[in-house]
Amino acid sequence: MTRKTTYYFYDLETSGIKPSNARIMQFAGQRTDQNLQKVGEPDNMLIKLSDDVLPEPEAVLVHGITPQKTLEQGITEQEFTETFYRKIALFGTVFVGYNNIRFDDEFMRRACYRTFYDPYQWHWKDNRGRWDLLDPIRMMRALRPQGMEWPDIDGKPTVKLGLMTKANGLTHDNAHDALSDVEALIELAQKFREKQPKLYEYLLSMRNKKEVAKLVDRPQPFIYTSGRYSAEFDKTTVAISLFKHPRRDSALVYDLREDPNEWIGMSVPDLVKHWQAKYGSNLKKLPIKILQFNRSPAVAPIGVLDKESEKRLAIDMQVINKNLLLLAKHPEFTEKLKEVLEKVEQEQQTRVSLDDSVDDQLYDGFWNSNDQKELGIIRDTDPGELTIIAEQIKNERIRKMIPLYKARNYPKQLTEEESKNWEKHRRSLLMDGEDDSRVAKFYSKMQELSKKGTLSSNEEYILTELRLYVESIMPQTE
Repeated sequence: MTRKTTYYFYDLETSGIKPSNARIMQFAGQRTDQNLQKVGEPDNMLIKLSDDVLPEPEAVLVHGITPQKTLEQGITEQEFTETFYRKIALFGTVFVGYNNIRFDDEFMRRACYRTFYDPYQWHWKDNRGRWDLLDPIRMMRALRPQGMEWPDIDGKPTVKLGLMTKANGLTHDNAHDALSDVEALIELAQKFREKQPKLYEYLLSMRNKKEVAKLVDRPQPFIYTSGRYSAEFDKTTVAISLFKHPRRDSALVYDLREDPNEWIGMSVPDLVKHWQAKYGSNLKKLPIKILQFNRSPAVAPIGVLDKESEKRLAIDMQVINKNLLLLAKHPEFTEKLKEVLEKVEQEQQTRVSLDDSVDDQLYDGFWNSNDQKELGIIRDTDPGELTIIAEQIKNERIRKMIPLYKARNYPKQLTEEESKNWEKHRRSLLMDGEDDSRVAKFYSKMQELSKKGTLSSNEEYILTELRLYVESIMPQTE
């Protein structure tokens, strides 16, 4: 008997926006069949916040989950990832979210990494996969908007989940509660599938990186919808792949709305500056981006662009073809962009390598087969024996992770010496840097929020709870 694909819609609420120093506070999910009908009961878990993490006040104000609530009702990060791998990441599961590939999936990877589970296998091994509905919904708005109501904010198009559900009369009782968001997303996916079934099925098929590469990695333009493009044109443009990334399943693509004449004669250092230009700065952004084949990009053949879409998106095919021909006449521009890519990525790698914290070494390399065996040994070891087992672990990175893992998940098992080391770690992590320390930034943000004078009684309560929590976990002074 073959095992069928199921879809697992999931969402997180977190202590902050940066996966490197924030944590999952709530995980919720619901499995469906291929017809998007619910299968089984939903999952809804709170995860205890460990005492080396300071929550970001703005994040907690959004979802309303205090650290105290996670400690009273939650499970440890280790218990969460064990449950996730054992009961949720089943054979044939496709994980679906809304901006999950850029956000939620990164938090999941780091949670798995910290608890000695493989950070990647949950979304590819055993016929598993992942899909992000955000850009497909954007593409529906851009190309096939019929059948859905489309909200705006101050005249600008938006596909924010809360506004989409309100505009379309979908169930969404409690925005920013993970389970409520999951239920709303399933209904949104159902409506997408019902109203535009061809586009839905096509974009679902583009979860496969080989299918993406077939469309993108060739000398023909294609339709590309991405959050990096202008809201004025529904985040959609016509793009062309200039070259395949030398080390990854990606391509460097050019936005064909933009006249190449502005860039062709520019030097490599200047092109680097324009590549790295921040949005909102006076420096114009270079109209290129890296399209990653394995991130379910919303891409489609140029043939799907009908006259209505051309007019709505202000796409002038004469301009597109003119810019395409100009790029073809200047292969030296593509060669310069290869140099630009190398320089930009070298700088990025240098910045990453400056932080030697083992928590931030997720991307320092994949676990090999010997490493995987050691991960399994640690997961199966009684907490009281972890210190002994650590001496037998050959991989230095894994060995360094064990004391952190033990302190966060089994604090009552710490020896006196381990407790002292943990306090030293927390002191350094939270208090080093004086005015730039995490503690100083936390209190500065709390003060800023308190001065607003527009806080509700519930928001006042949440900020009070946050202050009490942070006071309770302050590291002991030496």
